[in-house]
Amino acid sequence: MSDTYKKRIIVVDDHPMMRKGLTQTLNNEHGYEVVGQFEQAENVLEEFEELNPDMAIVDISLPRMSGLELVKHLISLDTSLKILVLSRHEETLYAERVLRAGAKGYVMKQEAGEVLVKATKKIMNGGIYVSENVNEKLLLDMAGGRSDISESPIDLLSDRELEVFEMTGKGNKTRKIAEKLHLSVKTVESYRARIKTKLNLKNATELMMHAVKWVENEKKYSQ
Repeated sequence: MSDTYKKRIIVVDDHPMMRKGLTQTLNNEHGYEVVGQFEQAENVLEEFEELNPDMAIVDISLPRMSGLELVKHLISLDTSLKILVLSRHEETLYAERVLRAGAKGYVMKQEAGEVLVKATKKIMNGGIYVSENVNEKLLLDMAGGRSDISESPIDLLSDRELEVFEMTGKGNKTRKIAEKLHLSVKTVESYRARIKTKLNLKNATELMMHAVKWVENEKKYSQ
């Protein structure tokens, strides 16, 4: 391979300043070039084949299609694509989910630029990057066969159920959630019913209160 070849990276984040910062950090590294910046997942899928990236850096919280869903779509298009997920969300909840979806790493947005570069290099070289805490949890889960009780009831939710739960906590009504996720109102209601069952919640009011409290705790953690 030529020494002048640069690894092609796309950045997906709905915050312009974050995209700019990520792009600048990566372009300053020898051998890397950001070939596309995107605000929405749908635009990535439209241009993916033409851009032919080696790696995608994806924010988990995107408008409309979530970063988690985008990871699954990208892997279906190119199983060799390297994906690093960025998030402000509590890592022990999301890191395992994104790895199961096909990503190779998870970095908290609060981390410094050198952590992003370190994670990018490790993933480009065929490795997996997560924090020491997540790595230890994954190893313990493997060793124990995940027979232990989940640390949080939220862990019981599927990826889509978690999306609906989070959007509920942010004050979105059923119809609005349906529009954002491109689902029918009936389907969203089915997800909400499953969430109530899994979290042992009696009614829609309890679901709303539980979801709002969880979202507020997530905000505190990310600050």
